[in-house]
Amino acid sequence: MLVVAILASFVSFLDGTVVNVALPAIADELGGPGAAGLSLQQWVVDGYLVTLGSLILVAGSLSDVHGRKRVLGLGLVGFAVASALCALAPTGPVLVVARMLQGVAGALLVPSSLALIISTFDGEAQGRAIGRWTAWTGTAMIVGPFVGGGLVDLASWRWVFWINLPVVVVTLVLLRKVPSPEAAVAGRRVDVPGAVLAAVGLAAAVFGLIERIWPAVVAGGVLLVVFVLWERRARDPMLPLRLFAARNFAWGNVATFAVYGALSLGGFVLTLFLQQVAGYSATAAGVAQLPTTIAMLALSTRFGTLAGRYGARWFMTIGPVVAGVGYLLMFTMDESADYLTQVLPGLLVFGLGLSITVAPLTAAILGAAPTADAGIASAVNNAVSRVAGLVTVALVGVIVGGTLDVDSFHRALIVTAGLLVAGGLVSLAGIRDPRRSAGDRAVTGAA
Repeated sequence: MLVVAILASFVSFLDGTVVNVALPAIADELGGPGAAGLSLQQWVVDGYLVTLGSLILVAGSLSDVHGRKRVLGLGLVGFAVASALCALAPTGPVLVVARMLQGVAGALLVPSSLALIISTFDGEAQGRAIGRWTAWTGTAMIVGPFVGGGLVDLASWRWVFWINLPVVVVTLVLLRKVPSPEAAVAGRRVDVPGAVLAAVGLAAAVFGLIERIWPAVVAGGVLLVVFVLWERRARDPMLPLRLFAARNFAWGNVATFAVYGALSLGGFVLTLFLQQVAGYSATAAGVAQLPTTIAMLALSTRFGTLAGRYGARWFMTIGPVVAGVGYLLMFTMDESADYLTQVLPGLLVFGLGLSITVAPLTAAILGAAPTADAGIASAVNNAVSRVAGLVTVALVGVIVGGTLDVDSFHRALIVTAGLLVAGGLVSLAGIRDPRRSAGDRAVTGAA
């Protein structure tokens, strides 16, 4: 079961890491010079995140109502079809539409896979399982940049979408062996008005931010406010606001927004800078970022276990601050981007901070929700992380201007580090560790 959960999420994360290193090649073939090329690059990322972020809540409800196994299967098949459409896209707009369809399918994957873990494990075992899920899904960050960069350099950017298909096939074969004991919950239904308001509101806001059309941003914001108001009165809302009554769930999602917004912004800008300014090949840009992922693979399970034993608060406080220091260390980077002196030190520190953060953050948030709401709780947390990335990538044009150079890259580093530190401070202020009984403390001490 854990292997299926990991692979189902892996294919979604793999797509994100592969696409980042392919963006310059996509812009060269389907985009245009300057701002036009940057706009297409933003839309290739955000087209996926718009539908993923707005529909992942519905997917969480579907997994609770109709069964995690069934929803996972539908998501995997849809993801494979959409990936093929991306690979065959003849123009930029067609690619963006295909990416949006990919986001629809991707929305079905992560909440269902995490819900499988939450409903199967508890306590320290749950923290350890989430740590393993975090570590192994993090291998997508190793496979993605390395394999994707090689495919871009040796063949074509189109192959970065074809590589999703073998992972999907393997996952579908293993999924057939997973039991599906959960039954449908009578009386529940999909919140269609909520889904429409969220999707249209996010799309309008992101379109306005990328194209700098401020009335669209305002209209999107209004629709999102209406969405929240609708969720307060809906009989079966896609965003159950009652979940936010749990302190760790509410504050943890605020921290998630800051941390994952920083990850998306920093990763997007760093990848483009290494290729378009420093002259790295796609393969070199991907390989350059491997130390971060190796650190996560090596350390995430350990920190997930420790958070399950001692509580998540201090891990969620210290981790993002350390990660922010890592980005500030890259402030020495110039056009040469010397790897050993300007790139590697910051990536190593960032990788350590991220390893300290991610598994405890996930465990604290999902552990605060009732088991019956595991699907929708994981969906909310994943929606928050995706929407955070959606917003920060949409703001790249505002942060860096029309051209990415050393000065604009440094501005992006400051914003990224600031968001990470903010995530740590939010965790310090809001997260509370559950009180343990004397028996629990005695067992921990004996261990």
